[in-house]
Amino acid sequence: MKTILLVDDETLMLDLLSLYLSPYGYKCLKSKSGMEALQLLCIEKADLVILDVMMPEMDGWTTCKKIREVSDVPIIMLTARSETVDVIKGLKYGADDYVTKPFHEPELLARIEALLRRTSTSKDQKLFFKGLEWDEDSVELKYEYQIIPITPKEFALIGLFLKNPHRVYSRDHLLSLIWGDHSHIDDRTIDSHIRNLREKLRSAGFPVDNHLFTVWGVGYKWISDN
Repeated sequence: MKTILLVDDETLMLDLLSLYLSPYGYKCLKSKSGMEALQLLCIEKADLVILDVMMPEMDGWTTCKKIREVSDVPIIMLTARSETVDVIKGLKYGADDYVTKPFHEPELLARIEALLRRTSTSKDQKLFFKGLEWDEDSVELKYEYQIIPITPKEFALIGLFLKNPHRVYSRDHLLSLIWGDHSHIDDRTIDSHIRNLREKLRSAGFPVDNHLFTVWGVGYKWISDN
């Protein structure tokens, strides 16, 4: 299920968007301000943001710019302003698309689907989960923007878990996926790497015990919604 973060200072608009998108299988997170949206993105994984421009305190353009400082999540700007200069401004600040009010719901849905398809095939390989940032290009793992020093195998393990939440991996399967030819490696190698990964995440302040679980007699799994 894809998650969409809705950002609008009007409760009615948030409710209408959620009411329309939810039947299509989207989980909708609601935020009434730019600052609240930024906080949510630190703790929740969003696949796309629908961001209203005209908001008090922090407008959509500023919010878009700040989101781009910490995340590459796709952003659709939503506004009653249709002037070319405003469209260009939003795109310069990092928006991916622009929809003007009043909009036709099928058009918005089509734009969402097209943007998700486009970004799913992007070369950019970053994952975000409750403050964690896994960056395949730089081979870095961060928690709340602080780098966690981990080995390449530990990095590959956490990436596999983040990409496949709730899936149970046996030790043999992990050895095959991460080590490839593991004829000279035994199961204790996996246990050691998992133990080290847990300790490093715990030391960084991430609540790893709420998410990385041992399935006794089988292997390990990552739970996303604890």
